[in-house]
Amino acid sequence: MRKIVTTILGFLLIVASFFMAKAIVENKKSLRPKAQKAVKTVFAKVVKNGTVPIVVTANGNLSAKQKVALFAEVQGVFKQGNKWFKEGQSYRAGETIIHIDASEYTASVQSAKSNLYNQLTSIMPDLRLDYPDIFPKWQAYLNNFDLSKSTPTLPKMTTENEKFFISGRGILTGYYNVRNLEQRLSKYRISAPFNGILTETLVTEGTLVRSGQKLGEFINPDVYELEVSVSKTYSNLLKIGEDVTLTTLEGQKEYRGKVARVNGRIDQATQTIKAYIEVTDEELREGMYLGAYLNAKEEQNAIEIDRNLLLEGNKIFVVRDSILDVITVDPVYFSDKRVVLKNVTDGTTIMSRPLIGAYVGMTVKVYENERPKSKR
Repeated sequence: MRKIVTTILGFLLIVASFFMAKAIVENKKSLRPKAQKAVKTVFAKVVKNGTVPIVVTANGNLSAKQKVALFAEVQGVFKQGNKWFKEGQSYRAGETIIHIDASEYTASVQSAKSNLYNQLTSIMPDLRLDYPDIFPKWQAYLNNFDLSKSTPTLPKMTTENEKFFISGRGILTGYYNVRNLEQRLSKYRISAPFNGILTETLVTEGTLVRSGQKLGEFINPDVYELEVSVSKTYSNLLKIGEDVTLTTLEGQKEYRGKVARVNGRIDQATQTIKAYIEVTDEELREGMYLGAYLNAKEEQNAIEIDRNLLLEGNKIFVVRDSILDVITVDPVYFSDKRVVLKNVTDGTTIMSRPLIGAYVGMTVKVYENERPKSKR
């Protein structure tokens, strides 16, 4: 009897446990919230086609338009002048930049000039007797011959007899020998060809300078040129005199320049053409890195968007009744960050900012500030 009672009680306990577990499970299901479909917010704008200026961007380093590399054509000791030969030193046109000691060479020039003077003096008696009509001309030349000054040009010889006489006495040979020495003597002094400053100095005062040695670099700091490489696609659009906007790397300063020259040859390796932009400003310096923005042309009936919005090279997202879709477009120009598009109908609502995870058919909500304001 006891075994029967125990069996019945166990069975009742199992049934009660089953119903209690079922009640607990149903209670948990009723507390679970229903999943709601997420709707993402997108930034969009309504298309209005217009005129889009295509600006070609390029960059490069400034270089002085007037630049002279200073080389020694003679050998000697570099003498100190009125100004120190240091970088940043300014000189006016005609002012001596470099003076090489020429005392030994000057003595040889004076010796040659003295020999020429003696030759002229020796022919004067014969000229008086044989050619009295040309004697006054040569006598005047001899009187103006100053050993401390540059050798004057020989008188013009008008007759064959005069030429034979002067040449036969070695006057012409002596004269051109002296002029050659004087020409070389002038190379011991290098003067400034224009107003400018030294940007590079490779020797100091007292240094032995050798022939062919580079001494420094001299520039005109008033006018600079920027060499940029532009795609051959726009080679026919570059015009001399075209205004160009130049900016620093940080974009904090802006300058105005003009296209001065365009190279007639395309670089075969890069398929680009070089353009040279002339710019003038007191703040500019040799070697400064600048970006250039050239107005190439204007594209009619087009829009400009961020390059990140372009899909597969020729598609963009549009919003139709809160649903994302894609349309095919015609890209006509790419820059580093922007792209110019055609074949986009006016009034089309397109995404104006990229959306992570966007797909065709996605339900979205347009950000209110991006909606076009209704006219009242």
